[in-house]
Amino acid sequence: MLTLSGVSAGYGSFRALFDVSIEVRPHEAVGVIGPNGAGKTTLLRTISGLVPLSAGEMTFQGNSLAGLSAHRILKHGIAHIPENRRLFPRLTVEDNLRMGAFIPNARRDFAARLAWVYDFFPRLKERRNQLAGTLSGGEQQMCAIGRALMSRPKLLLMDEPSAGLAPLLVQQVFELVGRIRAEGFTVLIVEQNVSQILDIVDRAYLLEVGNIRLAGSAATLRNHDLIRTAYLGL
Repeated sequence: MLTLSGVSAGYGSFRALFDVSIEVRPHEAVGVIGPNGAGKTTLLRTISGLVPLSAGEMTFQGNSLAGLSAHRILKHGIAHIPENRRLFPRLTVEDNLRMGAFIPNARRDFAARLAWVYDFFPRLKERRNQLAGTLSGGEQQMCAIGRALMSRPKLLLMDEPSAGLAPLLVQQVFELVGRIRAEGFTVLIVEQNVSQILDIVDRAYLLEVGNIRLAGSAATLRNHDLIRTAYLGL
């Protein structure tokens, strides 16, 4: 579905990714783990067109994404849930969801899609007229996920969904990811919470200093000495 081959990218003269190659297949969940500053967020921003490629190839369902703007990549079916949610705090929950359905295909099906999101997240329906900035952290993450789902994505990019949340809410967020997987969505998720992310993904990549250090099934990485020592404290 999504293939990155030898991708390098960064910000101006600063390069954050070096010769990165990853693959995401239909209907699977893939994790990218690693420390702060490893390039995980840059990776997702490159896929969604917010950071330009410096080198390499990036294809989605056989079509090149190189040089496409972010809104054109969204039209291809890739939705990005950014780190820290990035909601519009002075808009209501429903208006934030409406912002997720601005592409023509989603606008035509807005009412049905909104009903589906409210059925998936009943709490959002209860809060639909509440300003997004007044929601709890967990509710804001629901709203951010719901906004992305409004575009009917084929691939969902999730950047640090547990960031800044209390431990109880972190567990709830990972349960949400599990529910999204159960609905058949394809997910690429970046996360520092290594133990919990390896419980819900099929495969994972370890990204360190802009390079892929390890790749394999979730079970393989969980049992790897480097992961156990440096990330799981075992």
